[in-house]
Amino acid sequence: MQIHTRRLPGQPAVPGAADDAGPWAELAPVIDGARRRAARDGDRQPDTAHLLHSLVEADPGVRAALGSRVVRVLGYLVQRSIGYGLRWRGSVEESGAPSGVRERGKGAEASRWSPSALAALDAAVGRARSRGDARVAGADLLAALAADSGCRAVEVLRRAGVDAEQLGARIGAV
Repeated sequence: MQIHTRRLPGQPAVPGAADDAGPWAELAPVIDGARRRAARDGDRQPDTAHLLHSLVEADPGVRAALGSRVVRVLGYLVQRSIGYGLRWRGSVEESGAPSGVRERGKGAEASRWSPSALAALDAAVGRARSRGDARVAGADLLAALAADSGCRAVEVLRRAGVDAEQLGARIGAV
């Protein structure tokens, strides 16, 4: 069952709302995968690490962008469910989320995502729009995740030996 939510003009759709198929059509498997992963891990909300995990599994371009570090990234992401991410359980991830996103994150549909994940999703939509595309691509979401130096996805990247700042710059140049 999908929930309809009302948005302010110009406010990007929150993945999961019935009317958001447009920008997220290409990444629907990533969005669904992040939700399933969060539920399976017993987490209250999908966060940036859930998004990164689904993105790496679903998007060959993202795997290529990570290069030889992709195996280490996946290793850390898999470990999350068996202990590595336990310290995150029960806490809300809101590292790079501006207060407006944190406030919006209290709504019915948006509360299903961590504030940091919402900020990354918003940034991915903005990145797609800035290049004149109505749909968000995997590279848009990866660049948005890499831009938040305090988020869980960047912590995973860092531990796997990926320089998130360089990754973001490399993706931005494409």
